[in-house]
Amino acid sequence: METAVFGGGCFWCLEAIFNRVKGVSKITSGYAGGHDHDPTYEQVCSGRSGHAEVISVEYNPDMVTYHDLLEVFFKAHDPTTLNRQGADSGTQYRSIILYTTASQKTSAEQYIEVLKRTGEYQQAVVTEIKPLDVFYAAEGYHQDYYKLHSSQPYCRAVIEPKLAKLFNTKKS
Repeated sequence: METAVFGGGCFWCLEAIFNRVKGVSKITSGYAGGHDHDPTYEQVCSGRSGHAEVISVEYNPDMVTYHDLLEVFFKAHDPTTLNRQGADSGTQYRSIILYTTASQKTSAEQYIEVLKRTGEYQQAVVTEIKPLDVFYAAEGYHQDYYKLHSSQPYCRAVIEPKLAKLFNTKKS
């Protein structure tokens, strides 16, 4: 098993998306990329901790490649909006890849270069790429959020349309 760490807006959205990727065995919502030790959700939401809402993705590289995960990540959010995803704004919602190996760093850099060369986006990709120093798991009530609360208004209004778009499913 290997681990990838991504941030692209609300971790509830990314968790729901990556939970549907074959070869992914575990998703943990959490915080990384900042300076505060063992931050709380409230501290991260304040924007002062420096952390982003991220997910840690445990995956089997024999079933899904890191490149495949990058493809899902970039389709799951807008990597051209600085510190914003939809209505969520602040540095905690920034687009970020926290690599755990040198090959992940190289793959992420190369993937972004291809996006630039092919003109995939009209705006510049602002995704931050940095090493993972430490990952802090979010509080328990954030884990498996969509699975446990899919009828909540946020889930129905924000997460379900993303799932439908990415996985060609009908919105219920």
